[in-house]
Amino acid sequence: MGENALFVKTDVSIKSDNERMVTAAVDRWGKLDILVNNAWSGGLISRIESKSSELLERSLNVGFLGPLWAMIAAHPVMKTQKYGRIVNLCSLNGVNAHMGTVEYNSAKEALRSATRTAAREWAPLGITANIICPAAKSASFFRVMKEFPELIVAADAANPMGRMGDCEEDIGKVAVFLASEGSSYVTALLYL
Repeated sequence: MGENALFVKTDVSIKSDNERMVTAAVDRWGKLDILVNNAWSGGLISRIESKSSELLERSLNVGFLGPLWAMIAAHPVMKTQKYGRIVNLCSLNGVNAHMGTVEYNSAKEALRSATRTAAREWAPLGITANIICPAAKSASFFRVMKEFPELIVAADAANPMGRMGDCEEDIGKVAVFLASEGSSYVTALLYL
């Protein structure tokens, strides 16, 4: 695609990996303009009382603490630049308290709250922090729907548009906008 990319193997559940990832980007390009957090470790569709401690801890580390650690690592660089765009992928699952996914719901709601707090605290520094809660037919959506096919029609019907979004056309374009200079006056946005 003609772009300059750098792969940094990162386990987002490890604070030092997040710090190393940010340092590698700054070392390579001399700055860090955009941070997008979209990692997830997977979970199980089951009731709250059947969730293991290991699953809950891993989910919170990957879905909440990992992105928060990445934001904290990026902060000094973006503060010095007086510029930064943070885009965090959260979920409608947490907003709507979907059954069977408490580990995901909780991690994404915690990240949503932390992002809004960062947006308030860091706006004077030229750093925006925004949230996308995509209702989209992603690969993970199709994995779940394979197990619960009756939910496909219900998912479309529950959306005000009458359909789930497309990852590239509906969600990707919003992420690109939020990462752009054109979004300089947009922070703490919750896109559903």
